[in-house]
Amino acid sequence: MLDDLSGRLAGRLKELRLDRGWSLDQLAGESGLSRATLSRMEKGEVSPTAESLGRLCAAFGLPMSRLLMMVEETFAPKVPYERQTEWTDPETGYTRRSVSPPSPGLSGEVLECHLPPGTAIAYDAPPRPGQEHHLVMLDGALTLTVDGTPHELRAGDTLRYHLSGPNRFETGPQRGARYLLVLI
Repeated sequence: MLDDLSGRLAGRLKELRLDRGWSLDQLAGESGLSRATLSRMEKGEVSPTAESLGRLCAAFGLPMSRLLMMVEETFAPKVPYERQTEWTDPETGYTRRSVSPPSPGLSGEVLECHLPPGTAIAYDAPPRPGQEHHLVMLDGALTLTVDGTPHELRAGDTLRYHLSGPNRFETGPQRGARYLLVLI
């Protein structure tokens, strides 16, 4: 079994599937992930990658941050640094820290993300079409392709967009990226 957060995530993924009355085969069809991979994720035998979580969130119709919030143990208005949940993609090393997690009654959230050099993460579909995003580059360089349009971003740049189609985050071989992603 994986760490506690990954174990809770595995359980929540299974609950979401069962709540919809879907078999593993049906979820595989909705997400494009293999039945075997889904089974291993639900059993906590493997940690999902950012791409596979993106596919699952699109299938379930919820943002990744909402899914991760569902496995949080508690929520408080003040979130000290040491209580900000950080998730790492086991395949790419991409990290996503929930600086200001989603909460009932609040529409926005803030994520701090780190994408290592030479890494690409692609999402086929948005989990919530039309959601407003603001990406603020803190350090490094990133190419963010939104709905087929690439945007070259450097430290200090901001990209504002409504996510309605596929998107891809990519860093060059020499330099990674650190950025804030504000979801509204």
